Amino acid sequence: MSKLVQRLLIFFIGLPVIIGLVFLKMYHQLPLHIVIFAFSVIGSIELYDIFSKNSPMLPKPLVVTLNALIPVSTYVFILTGLPFSYICWVFMFGALILMGYNAVTAKTFEHANTTVTLSVFILFYCGFLVTFISRMTIYDDAVYYIAVFLILVFICDSAAWLSGMLFGKNNRGIVAASPNKSAAGFIGGYVGCIAAAVSTQLLWPSIFRGGLWKSFIFGALIATSAIVGDLVESVFKRSAGVKDSGFIMPGRGGVLDSIDSVLFSAPVFYVALHFFYGVELF
Repeated sequence: MSKLVQRLLIFFIGLPVIIGLVFLKMYHQLPLHIVIFAFSVIGSIELYDIFSKNSPMLPKPLVVTLNALIPVSTYVFILTGLPFSYICWVFMFGALILMGYNAVTAKTFEHANTTVTLSVFILFYCGFLVTFISRMTIYDDAVYYIAVFLILVFICDSAAWLSGMLFGKNNRGIVAASPNKSAAGFIGGYVGCIAAAVSTQLLWPSIFRGGLWKSFIFGALIATSAIVGDLVESVFKRSAGVKDSGFIMPGRGGVLDSIDSVLFSAPVFYVALHFFYGVELF
């Protein structure tokens, strides 16, 4: 099966399935939280493997377990009504445990700073950032917010890929982190994401209230964060000398290759909802 067909199947089958899970409201979108947890854990394993190409790391079971506690704790806080500020506590204590473990067990120290920094960063990138999707499940209109978020990010990614493939042959290499990315691809991503944002406001004006100018800026913000998020992960892989973060996603590589834009865009979308549409921050 060609990579093109695999990517199309992921888009036309995988995305509707994920969005379908959003609309299963049982226990505050428990099916969605299970997927978030799985992606967070697998992503942390992939990122650990990437970082370990260049640097010694703290034990993988310890890092992955502390990472997993963040999305699990977030769901527990949602069920119990505890404030989301506690999520920062879970992340903070995870970081303290990693630093303390390194201080107690390290035999040599030439790589200690890098070892601890990279291990803590995994908790932030794969564990903490994904909680901004979980936080949205407490809203009355959670299914619409999360569905729109996923649609915007994946439309941006798919439009950028398609535009780059069709029109990017002679304008590639504008960003060193990902030489195959093209100007045409970036433009296509922006156009697709903004068009999707405008469409969602026209479909649900009672939820996304105000002038259409909000949708243009909102879509541009999400497109920017999605594109930058993809480039950030490209830097991780390029530094480690690997092409893909893994191999379990047909046509896309690893889990991180599929959710890099989602991770980077989740906090941007969450905060932008507040400033553009008055949604309360928790």
